[in-house]
Amino acid sequence: MLYLFDSLETQRKELLDRVKHLTSEQLNAHTEGKWSIAQILSHLIASEQLSVNYLNKKMQGIKDAPATGFKETLTMMLLVISQRLPLKFKAPKVLAENTITYETSEQITEEWEKVRKELKQILTRFNDDQLKRKVYKHPIAGMLNITQALRFFREHIYHHTPQIIHLLNKK
Repeated sequence: MLYLFDSLETQRKELLDRVKHLTSEQLNAHTEGKWSIAQILSHLIASEQLSVNYLNKKMQGIKDAPATGFKETLTMMLLVISQRLPLKFKAPKVLAENTITYETSEQITEEWEKVRKELKQILTRFNDDQLKRKVYKHPIAGMLNITQALRFFREHIYHHTPQIIHLLNKK
């Protein structure tokens, strides 16, 4: 499972390398009805932070959590497909309400680093027999296991990366 975390970290660092040279004005520039690069990255951070908070809560009762099965495997495949398609999704209300837009690349990097440290700490607490337990609640897909959660985090970044690249190409 830590290999998935390491892959996420590589993905995060590559994405941040693309934007670290941008000024605050460039990061926050947006057109009507479209997110800025800062808003996209802040959305990703908030999504992971809320997920980490939920995982911390679920870890307290993990021994009672049911295991994932075929339904969650199928749901995860559909979730991956949805993130790979150029579809737009409305951010869940709780996520929108809990997203703080960071103004600078330094703030974005610092905040995302904090969230990832918390995530790594949680991952070290999982035993092999707990990897299939339903501990992560995706707003659409429902309850998933920790491996599926990490895969969703990867796909979520993958989904938003073309938006960032498009905005970078306009600069």
